[in-house]
Amino acid sequence: MRIAIMGSGALGCYIGGRLMAADRDVSFIARGTQLDALRQRGLRIESPLGDLAIAKLSVTSDPAKIGPVDLVVFLVKLYDTESAAHALAPLLGPRTSVVSFQNGVDGWSRIGAIAGYDRVLGGVARLPAAVPEPGVVRNGGIAKLDLGEFAGAISDRGKAIEQVLNVPGLEAEAVPDISSRIWEKFVLLSAMSGVTALTRLPIGAVLSDPLCAELYRRAMKEAAEVGARKCAALPHGVVERQMVFSRKLPFSIKSSMLEDLEHGKRLELNDLSGAVVKLGRELGIATPAHAVIQAALQPFVMGPPSR
Repeated sequence: MRIAIMGSGALGCYIGGRLMAADRDVSFIARGTQLDALRQRGLRIESPLGDLAIAKLSVTSDPAKIGPVDLVVFLVKLYDTESAAHALAPLLGPRTSVVSFQNGVDGWSRIGAIAGYDRVLGGVARLPAAVPEPGVVRNGGIAKLDLGEFAGAISDRGKAIEQVLNVPGLEAEAVPDISSRIWEKFVLLSAMSGVTALTRLPIGAVLSDPLCAELYRRAMKEAAEVGARKCAALPHGVVERQMVFSRKLPFSIKSSMLEDLEHGKRLELNDLSGAVVKLGRELGIATPAHAVIQAALQPFVMGPPSR
């Protein structure tokens, strides 16, 4: 199976690196300093699940240089979804599948509107990772992927992709309920991204302060109320389960949005807290915590605010 990684940031490089180490045929699509580093120095992964160094890999900024593949692992930031989906064209053969492991809840449908809905599977990545410098990925010791068809059943192609992605240092599972899993992650991620970025603190520090912890819980509760209306299968008690999960995370874990904020990069704010606010407005659900998060971080959404 030929695999293309569309979006070679922290998650894309971690997944692609583990697949390469297991002798999978992988090509990376990257840009900027990450592209230069991967070409010149290769890829290094630092993780409790095992360190890894790959000196030479197939990496390009032009999907046409790769050609048709069997599987695209789609991991671009949400604000680049449409442009990246249009760029998929040279990668798409008659049986190419695209699995979106993006944040948010609608990336898959935005890809499908451009590349074809029948190609797209949903995905959830529980894979805390950061890029401390170009070409280097630091993982927090968790690397699990869920994927599945939106029709609900576990398909033959889902099982085939599971087998390809299940390699040392990476655990993949085809599931029958990917929609509810995407929403369950969104409840957690929208709150974690928003509150850690708002406070400029890792999750351990947020949860160590009673007022910050309550803000975090309120943000999850708002997202869960919206999610319950949009996805009837969203499990009850999701907020409490995600609070328990959050308290088990390493103290120093930061959301990718906080990492982006610290490095002066564009933020996925309007597809996370902003999506909660937008959907809440449409559904008549109050979302004051996410509204404050969105308003407070809006000056940074395109990078550091100009004077």
